Amino acid sequence: MMAPAHAQEADAATTEEDVGTNVIIVTARGRDESLLDVPISETVFDAQALEDANIQRVDDFIALTPGVTFSNSQDAGTNFISIRGLSQTRNGEPPVAVVVDDVLQVNSRSFDQPLFDLESVEVLRGPQGALYGRNATGGAILINTRMPTNDFEGYVNLHAGTGGEYGAEVSLSGPIVEDQVLFRVSGKYLDREGFLDNVFLDEEADYLEDIALRGHLRFLPSDTVTIDLRGSIVRTDAGSLNFSYQPAIIDPASGLSTAFDFTINDADLVQRDFFANNLGLDDRDIDQLSLRVNIDLGFGDLKFISAYDRITQSTASDQFPYSAASTITPSPAFPFFDGTQSQFFDIETFSQEVRLTSKSNQPFRWMVGGYYLDTNRFVSSSIMNDLEQGIVRIRREPVLNPSNPLTSFIADDNDNEAWALFFNLAYDLSDSLELSVAGRYDRDRRVQNVDPDQGLYDGAGNVTAAIGQPGATNRATFDLFQPKVTLRYQPSNSTTLYASWGKGFRSGQFNQNGVGAIAAGAGVSGVTDVIDQEETETIEAGFRAELGRGTTISGAVYKTDLSNAPYFVFIGAVSAQVLVPIDEIDILGVEFEGSAELADGLTAYLGVSFTDSDIEQYSVNPALVGNEAPYIASNTINAGIQYRTDISNSLGFFIRGDFENRGRQFWDPENSTARSAIQLVNARVGIEDLDGRWSFTISGTNIFDEVYNSEFVTGGFAHAGQPHAFRAELRFNF
Repeated sequence: MMAPAHAQEADAATTEEDVGTNVIIVTARGRDESLLDVPISETVFDAQALEDANIQRVDDFIALTPGVTFSNSQDAGTNFISIRGLSQTRNGEPPVAVVVDDVLQVNSRSFDQPLFDLESVEVLRGPQGALYGRNATGGAILINTRMPTNDFEGYVNLHAGTGGEYGAEVSLSGPIVEDQVLFRVSGKYLDREGFLDNVFLDEEADYLEDIALRGHLRFLPSDTVTIDLRGSIVRTDAGSLNFSYQPAIIDPASGLSTAFDFTINDADLVQRDFFANNLGLDDRDIDQLSLRVNIDLGFGDLKFISAYDRITQSTASDQFPYSAASTITPSPAFPFFDGTQSQFFDIETFSQEVRLTSKSNQPFRWMVGGYYLDTNRFVSSSIMNDLEQGIVRIRREPVLNPSNPLTSFIADDNDNEAWALFFNLAYDLSDSLELSVAGRYDRDRRVQNVDPDQGLYDGAGNVTAAIGQPGATNRATFDLFQPKVTLRYQPSNSTTLYASWGKGFRSGQFNQNGVGAIAAGAGVSGVTDVIDQEETETIEAGFRAELGRGTTISGAVYKTDLSNAPYFVFIGAVSAQVLVPIDEIDILGVEFEGSAELADGLTAYLGVSFTDSDIEQYSVNPALVGNEAPYIASNTINAGIQYRTDISNSLGFFIRGDFENRGRQFWDPENSTARSAIQLVNARVGIEDLDGRWSFTISGTNIFDEVYNSEFVTGGFAHAGQPHAFRAELRFNF
């Protein structure tokens, strides 16, 4: 238990004795269980822990979790999560299943939306595909928002901070018809000027405005039926593509490239000042609607979960090398075309899950279910001439505008259909020994329709050359049965030992049509139109123990065999984004975490992980066998301490510090450059009303201003991590 998590409200199956010992209730295996009983490496944050740690975004709770790292880059929807050596790449599927209020988030572009009004977060490590689906090769993240209540309650949180930041968060809950119809509405607004300077334009490059609203209706028509209707929207307006191109030697006075040194490729070289003559633009809209129906059948619970999601995102910026150069004002030393770039995503999904779960108070427990997902995904990538008249963003079709003449258009429309059947069985062989067997069969059919207008353009609207096969239709099907077997032994009421074996599956996908030939022309081999599915096989042994009231420890050792792990290559001349698979990777890891109440009001936690990864087979370049796999931090350390005390009869004092170390990591299979270990420190201090009516806090992230790159792409494309930031918050509860 990484952050001190207080006891959640127990269900009917939880005994009075359990409640008396502040048992932590989790839902990792699809039913309410004590954290101590769950044979999974898991980190839990309840509502109080989330508030104490100032969890605002996904980055925040992952920074408190061993063996997991997270970074943002490019735009609001581009993020990279790495868990136990399984990593996400740009345009690739995530290695974890993210489930919000029982609804699987089917696209990572919604993963980094604002977090607010939360009840709990559970981070499960190790393959969870048997229960949570095709992308749970490395684990699952379960996010539960606060439920509607039968009594009126709410809060208002106002904040202001550095970088010209200000915002508010509100929530209101209560009955519409007491005991029958309940509601909860909440929202969050944030506006920030930014921290990174575009020196040439004299503007902040990483500005951000986020608006998020959520509504939840709960219907209780009888004692056996519960219906939850939940809707949310997110609107993001932000800067984007704040990259520096290291080989370009830029004159700070003019913003123009004066020379190029293509030997510079350094993941530790960080540039926080930018010189592009076009400010990056990013608009993201997220709309989500879900319906959850739970029926108590007596012998078990039947649950129906329906969800609709729509994400549209338009991103545009200066093209590499991200300088002040243009067609009108060229750099004398610039050997490449200098223009603007635009990318557009439109992703629409519908999902349906049905799950039948037995009651928990019996020696044989079971679950069976099915899942269906229909996805329509359109993506376009375009390049234009920069005539110093701004950027014309291109979405579904080529735009022939003389102020920003089109030179390249790559687009495709993807119709994807997936379904799955799954089961989970657990049997008590004795009072202390449990055997559980789970399995899931996933089948994913993908159809890529290449846009007939795809090609190279001459700026006047004429196609000069085809890219790939305009108008072509490509098809591929990916499937796998994912079994998992777990043996749990509890020698005492305070100790759990477990061992497990399981398989994981991350669906294959398409590169954009024609980028293989572009990559080959740029000297990047092994790029194909179809990227095969990723498969994992993991064995794990672990333990969890309570050493006394307020003190818990847990640990695990695991080995994962990984096939077809993709990594990302960028072809700057045409902004081609390419995924290339690595055939075989072996991963060996160790984790430990613990928390303790050191004294009255004083708690501390520690989490440590070590990951060793080796490329075992790489058909593109066999000489790289034995190198470390890309994107994997060699170790993580997460530690912190928190103190809360009364300073008067009505006033309390609170202080907290969190430390995160991310070990060295490479960014390509060549191991051409590594980002050295980075250390990030966050802190929070405040006063609070002892009756819980209000609080005032001051917090800081990266308070010692660690300078590092959040992403690095081979060839010298670097994206700086966020500098230090501070904010003050005033919260009222009612």
